[in-house]
Amino acid sequence: MKIKRDDLEDGQVIALLEEHLEDMYATSPPECVHALDVQALKSPEICFFSAWQGNTLQGCVAIKTLCQQHIEIKSMRTARHARQSGVASQLLAHALQHAHSLGYQKVSLETGSQDYFIPARRLYEKFNFHYCGPFGDYQENIHSCFMTKLLDSLD
Repeated sequence: MKIKRDDLEDGQVIALLEEHLEDMYATSPPECVHALDVQALKSPEICFFSAWQGNTLQGCVAIKTLCQQHIEIKSMRTARHARQSGVASQLLAHALQHAHSLGYQKVSLETGSQDYFIPARRLYEKFNFHYCGPFGDYQENIHSCFMTKLLDSLD
């Protein structure tokens, strides 16, 4: 699998992100959906990566700069055909390594609290993320879980 920095122009990437947004709106109230659309992901403070097996998209992840030391994981998504194959772990490891190489010290994320998001929370727990309170502009709500990890080591 090849992971690359992506310009968000490929039709497969756009379709995966649209699917991601549809699922987020199907599982959470609109005011609690924090997933970004393609235009928002093209923002200069966001670095977007896609994972490919040949010409087939496997998944994506983005990192958003919050400040000089702190980033946020955004738009983590595995294509349906690639689930349970380790794509998410490889993408998350890549994003964390990239952030670490740029000198970031902390990474945080918001994910859902519903059962639909259990696989995501387990993945983040496996990577030693810990539950925390809201960060950045987020507000506490029953539909969100917030997690964070220090990047002083990539255990």
